[in-house]
Amino acid sequence: MEDRQIVTLFWAREEAAIAESEKKYGAYCYDIAWRVLANHEDAQETLDDTWLRAWNAIPPEKPMTLRPFFAKLTRNLAIDRWRKNTAEKRGSGLTLALEELSEVAGDTPSPQEQAEGKALEDTIRKFLSGCTKTQRDVFLRRYFFFESTKDIAVRYAMRESAVLNLLSRTRKKLKEYLRKEGWLP
Repeated sequence: MEDRQIVTLFWAREEAAIAESEKKYGAYCYDIAWRVLANHEDAQETLDDTWLRAWNAIPPEKPMTLRPFFAKLTRNLAIDRWRKNTAEKRGSGLTLALEELSEVAGDTPSPQEQAEGKALEDTIRKFLSGCTKTQRDVFLRRYFFFESTKDIAVRYAMRESAVLNLLSRTRKKLKEYLRKEGWLP
């Protein structure tokens, strides 16, 4: 079923919207949740929460494409669950990825700062659009999809050290870009 048809089902409040979403995007969203949580039950619960969140968001939202919409919902829900599950635990791959990014962008915004979140997201999107396809893809695989540097290296036929160097250079460029745009001192 096409995305626009699924969105129409959501707008009509038809429960088939959830079934069609799960059929088309369930495995994709589960994979995102699994990379963050590494636990079947938590990943499955996150997936269930994704469909509920989508049900509550559509309407009023009317996403043009559902894949990135569901990916963002799943990713954010999985990170929330991960933070809850590991409030005092350290050392996972997700912790490392989030720490690497926090050096540049800081921690998750407070409710008062969330209004600025969209503008920051647009700024980062603009930065990434100026990067090469490989830089952009590697950056997103690491910091949006939380793939390990080893998996990224295999995917792009690179040495892991080359992936680490590329990520480091991209983070430095992002930091400078955020400074130039007034996000950092």
